[in-house]
Amino acid sequence: MTECMIDIVATPDHPGVPWWQAVTPDGFVAGVAGLRPTGPHGLLLPPALCVTPCAADLNLYVEPQWRRRGIGSRLLAAVRAQTTERHLAVEVAAGTPAEAFCLRHGFRHARTVRHDLLAYADVHRAWLGELVDAGHRGYRLTCWSGDVPPDSSVADLIGSPSRPGDTVLTVADDGGDLAAYAVAVVDPRPRARQYGPAVLPAHRGRRLGRWVNAALIQRLREVHPHVEEIETVTPEDDAPLLALREHLGFRPVRRTRRYELPLR
Repeated sequence: MTECMIDIVATPDHPGVPWWQAVTPDGFVAGVAGLRPTGPHGLLLPPALCVTPCAADLNLYVEPQWRRRGIGSRLLAAVRAQTTERHLAVEVAAGTPAEAFCLRHGFRHARTVRHDLLAYADVHRAWLGELVDAGHRGYRLTCWSGDVPPDSSVADLIGSPSRPGDTVLTVADDGGDLAAYAVAVVDPRPRARQYGPAVLPAHRGRRLGRWVNAALIQRLREVHPHVEEIETVTPEDDAPLLALREHLGFRPVRRTRRYELPLR
């Protein structure tokens, strides 16, 4: 069967997440492509804290028996034609066919990142509580949980009541001005993905990142007791953030290369 006999179709099966399938004439799904925000879905981050503004993470997969027939290229072409994002981003292992695919289609290497994992079974809860309770003069710690409405800012969420949902946010503020935050989003599996901590430039050097991150780890388990692990990704050249991860008990599990493709 030639690749031209395969249809690339957008699917409505993933609410809020653009998704495409490569479907054979007999209905077999030979490949898929999907997009998700590089940050928490719906949450508008301060511009200085955005990794790549207006970017989306690309997830593209072709079944092994259907590879080398141009299906991946057609899926990527469909994504490029139909998305409104300004950049696509993808993380791949070095020296793999996935990396070769990125280079062949014009992606540029942006950086190498480290994936870390924190298991709640390894968390010393009394020590974590001491970090949270220590406090920081002049700053207030606030927690929020719920589902993030579209185009919400951190200030919008902290100013609204918590409710059931998959997102947990911890914020340090100075008289109402955002100083630092950390956020986690729970996956269907018993794992959460963490973003941050991030500290605004005027408030750095006060260990606010450690404070909000410790509070996030604590609060996430209170709101979602079924979560067993937290996953996070860090640029390999960000030594202070990597050191903070290790201090809080995160352990490295793998490294990948991040490639980005400008679209607009």
